[in-house]
Amino acid sequence: MTDAWQRNTALLVAGCFFMENLDGTIVTTAAPQIARSLGTSSAATGLLVTAYLLTLAVLIPLSGWLTRRHGSRRVFLSAITIFTLASLGCAVSTSLGELVALRVLQGVGGAMMVPVGRLIVVARTEKQDLMRITSYIVWPGLLAPVIAPLAGGLITTYISWHWLFLMNIPLGIVAFVVAWRLIENTDAIAVPPLDWAGVLLTCTGLGGLTYAAHLVCETPVPWTAAATSGALSLTLLTAAVLHLLRTPHPLVTLRTLRVPSYRTTELGSFLFWLVVGSAPFLLPLLFQTQFGWSPIKSGSVVMCIFVGNIAIKPAAIPLINRFGFRPLLVTATLGVTLTTACLGLTTATTPLPVIAVLTLLSGVARSIALTAYGTISLSDITPEHMPDATTLGATTQQLASGLAIATATIALRLGNRLSGPAGTPAHATPYTVAFGVLALVALGATFSALRLHPRAGDSVRHHRAPLGSPSTPTPTQSTTSR
Repeated sequence: MTDAWQRNTALLVAGCFFMENLDGTIVTTAAPQIARSLGTSSAATGLLVTAYLLTLAVLIPLSGWLTRRHGSRRVFLSAITIFTLASLGCAVSTSLGELVALRVLQGVGGAMMVPVGRLIVVARTEKQDLMRITSYIVWPGLLAPVIAPLAGGLITTYISWHWLFLMNIPLGIVAFVVAWRLIENTDAIAVPPLDWAGVLLTCTGLGGLTYAAHLVCETPVPWTAAATSGALSLTLLTAAVLHLLRTPHPLVTLRTLRVPSYRTTELGSFLFWLVVGSAPFLLPLLFQTQFGWSPIKSGSVVMCIFVGNIAIKPAAIPLINRFGFRPLLVTATLGVTLTTACLGLTTATTPLPVIAVLTLLSGVARSIALTAYGTISLSDITPEHMPDATTLGATTQQLASGLAIATATIALRLGNRLSGPAGTPAHATPYTVAFGVLALVALGATFSALRLHPRAGDSVRHHRAPLGSPSTPTPTQSTTSR
C-alpha cells in the first residue's frame, strides 16, 4: 500500500474516532437544556451518556467476528451510515425515550466504526510504518474529551442542543464518501459459528460493569444496586475469561495476551486511559466550583491539554526512535502522575500561567504515552492475530473510558469525606484527594511500563546503530517480559 493511502485512511479512521469519542461526553454539558426541551429532569438525561457508552462496551467485542464474516469494507461503511442516520434521529427526537433509543443505535454504529477502521489500517501497514500511522489515529482520543466541555457549552449557549448531533451529519457524509473511495472490497471469509456463550458472558459482563459505573455517579448513589451490578458483572467476566480460554473458537482470542509486550502495555494503557478520561471531567469542576471561573475561562484553560498534545506531536515519533519505548513510556506516565498531583494542589490564588503550564505539560506527556501505547501494543502481533488484538485493545480502551468518570466521582467523594467545613483551608481537600488518586492510577501505568524489556518494540522503531558498528536485526526476544 502507498504512503498516501495509509495516511489518508488513518486520517479517515481518526475522524471517525473523534466523532465517536466526542459524542460520548459532549451531551453531558447540554443536559439541562435537553431536559427543559423534552420536559424531563436533568438527572434523567444521564441515560443519554450511559446508553451510548453501554452500547459501545457491549458491541465492540463483536466487531472482529463481524469483520471476518462480512468483510471490513461492508462493515465499516455500514457503521458510518448507522452512526450518521442515528445522529440525525437524535437531533429530531421529541421525547427522552426516542432520544435514548437513537443513542443506542448511534452506539451500534460507533462500536463498529473505530475497531474495524483501525484494523483496516494496521492490517496493511508494515511494521516499520506502524508508529507513524498509529500517531494519526491517536490524537482524536486526546482531543475529544478535552474540547467536549467547551464545545458543548458554546453550542448549547449560542445555538441549540440539536446541533450536538446535527454536526455529525456533514462529518458522516464526508467520511462515507472518503471511505467508499479509499477502502477496497474485501471478501468475507469462512469463519466458525459465532461464539454465543462468549457473546452472552462477555457483552453482558461489560454492559453490567458500565451500568454499575453509571450508578456510582448518581446522587444519591444507589449503593445496593451498584454493588449488585458490579459483583454480578465481575462474576460474568470471570466466567467469560475461563470460557474464552477453553473454547476452540472464542468470540475474542485471549491468546494474544501471551505476547509479553502486548499484555504489559494493555494493562498500562487501561490505567492510563482511566486518567485521560477522568481529568477533563474533574478540571472544569475544580475551576468552576472552587475557583469561581466562568465556563469559557475554564474550558479555555483545559484546552491547554490539547495545545500540549499538538505541540509535542511532531517530536513524539523521533523521541521514541531515539530513546525507545520503555524510557519514553516511563517518562510520560511519570509526567502525567506529577502534573496531575500538582493540579490537585492548585488553589484560586495560584497564578493562571502556572495552571496553564501544568495542563500543557500534562497534554505533552499524554500525547507521547498514547502514541507509544498505540504502537508497541501491536509491534509483536502476527498478521493472523491482528483482528483479535485490535478488538481486545478497543474493548479495553472503551471499558476504561466508561469507568473513568466513575473513578473520578469516587475519588471526589472520598475527598469530600476527608475535607473540612466550607470556608476553611481544608475545604480544597476534595480535589486534592481526587487528583491524588488519579496520580496513583497514573503511577500504576509507570510501574507497568517498567516491566517492559528495555528493547521492547524495537522492531517498529527507526533507529541507527552506533557509529562503527554494523546494523543488526532486532532480536526476537526483545519483548520478553522481565
